Parts: sequence; C-alpha cells; structure tokens
Amino acid sequence: MGVTLKDIARDLGVSVITVSKALRDHSDISEQTKARVLRRVQELNYRPNLAARALVTGRTNMIGFVIPDLIHSFFSEVVRGVALTLRNSGYTLVVTSSEQDPKIERLAVEQFITRRVDMLLIASTHWTVELFRRIEEAGIPYILIDRSFVGLAAHFVGVNDEEVGALATQHLFDTGCRRIAHIGGPALSPLLGRLEGYKRAILKNGIAFNSDFVVSTDRPEEMGDEAAYKATQTLLGQNPRPDGIFCYNDLAAYGAMNAVLDAGLQIPEDVSVIGCGNILYNKFLRVPLTSVDQQTGVIGQRAAKLALQIIEAGQPMVPKPIFVEPRLVVRSSTHRPKSAARS
Repeated sequence: MGVTLKDIARDLGVSVITVSKALRDHSDISEQTKARVLRRVQELNYRPNLAARALVTGRTNMIGFVIPDLIHSFFSEVVRGVALTLRNSGYTLVVTSSEQDPKIERLAVEQFITRRVDMLLIASTHWTVELFRRIEEAGIPYILIDRSFVGLAAHFVGVNDEEVGALATQHLFDTGCRRIAHIGGPALSPLLGRLEGYKRAILKNGIAFNSDFVVSTDRPEEMGDEAAYKATQTLLGQNPRPDGIFCYNDLAAYGAMNAVLDAGLQIPEDVSVIGCGNILYNKFLRVPLTSVDQQTGVIGQRAAKLALQIIEAGQPMVPKPIFVEPRLVVRSSTHRPKSAARS
C-alpha cells in the first residue's frame, strides 16, 4: 500500500490539511513547515492518488486540448506554450487531433466530457455552435483557441484575423505590389477574417477588388501546400498575373512559392509571397518567407493562464476574449530594393 497524506502528517506531527497546503504551495503556512513537508514527501516517494482526490474535490486535474492537426507547427507551438505554463500547476494537459474532421472532433470532445476534464481548449473545425452547446450542458468550461464563432459568447484567445489580413496585404502594397491576390480556405473564422482584412487593405489603397484574384479551397482536408500550388497556377494564368500573393497560412505560402518558381518566375522580383503563422522553418526555405507572426507561444501561455483562472474561480465567468498583437516578420519573399518597385 502506498504512502498517504495521513502517513506524512503523522510522521511530522501536523494535520493532513497542513500537508495538503504545503503540496499546493499555499501561502498561509510557514516556509519552514513547507520545507519539512516537502522533504518528507521526497524521502517517502509520495505519489498522490489522483482518482481519490477527484472523488473528494470534484476535479480530475486534467485539461483537454483538441487541435486540428499535429503536423502544422503553428498548433504544436500553441500546445507548447500551454504545457510550459501548466508545468508545476498540478494539471495534466491531454492533447488530441481532429485531423480537420468535425466528426473526429466531436468524438474527441465527447471523450473529454466522459473523462470529466476540468477545462477544454478547442481550435475547432466546426461551422456551427451546436458542439459547444453540448459542452455547456455538460458543465465543462471551455476556451476557443484561434477560431471563434459569431453569436457564441465564449472565452477566446487568438489574434484579430482581419488585422492580420490587412497587415499582410498592406505590406505587399508598401513593397510596390499593385495586383495583389489572396489564397484563402474554408469558411473558418480565421480565414474569413483574413479575407476581410485583405479586402479592406485593397480598397484603402485605391485598388479595385478583383474576385478573380481570390482563390479558396472549400474543404478543411484540402487545406495545405498542394491545394495552394494549384491555386497559384490558376492565379498565374490570369492576364495580367498578380505581382503579390497573400496566403492564409505559411503552408499555403510554401505551395504558392513552389508554383511561382516552377513557372520560371522569381520571388520577389516577379511575384512577392507572404504567409501567416511565422512557423519555424520559414527562414530555411530556398526563398525565406515573409509572414505575419501570431505569437503562437503567447497564445498558448495566455490560454493556460485563463484556464487556471476559470478553474480556480469555481463558477462561471463572463466570457473573456484575449487578442494577441500580430507582428510582421519580413524576409526575402517580399523584401527587395526600392529601385525595383513595380509600376
């Protein structure tokens, strides 16, 4: 039989409550007592009985996180930010992927509900709020990551995607581009926001909106470099062709750049390309990619801090949106001498 809190308390001549507070780094016991408890815990190799604790506290000390995929480093960096912040908090982070499939996402959420996680973090692939009503009925708090829903009052951590789209498009204009295209994707909130930001920047600079310069994929599973490669081929077939392309994320930008280079054109001399996400590999490409940095690590950190705040409150909190400021990271895919400005 394992060592219990009662065993430690009896050995030290203190109460079980005192031992529990020491383990939780509570502020109302002395540093000396805390040190005695922690030393004895280490000596006895104490491991808490989490199942028993859950029965008493009503908490599992588990936080579930559903992300769209495990390949895109954007989400892995967000997860890393969450994990680093939760370290030493006493909470275990459990991550699963929906593979961009709403059915798999629903199944993952149901499994987390069954396990009675204390909090759910979700970067959703759904288009409706039905799934979140189910989570609310189960009494589990949740935070939307990166993707939000119109009409759903919920905690959210991410960027203002319209600002992302405007920032990227304005940068292309400032570098001399005048025929700016956009490669978009399905009707998910980040992509819709970036499209609106693109349109806003186009109109702001006196450029007529050209629907032929916007190419989007309709299905989440078709998102990625291959679809963007084909979209770019379509754009390059226009007459005149675009001289700048804003891609909804960096993976799409990879496909766009390959299509431009395979067409015998130069980046950025003939076509500038900008992505979004600023993922780790951008600076190592044949042509290092300019991107809008969404500060993925910060998104993860702030989501984790908000999650702990909500859990510790022990009661519903007014939904709180947290927006992280996007930043432009300029590299060779758009950077060129002013003397090369296009007419």
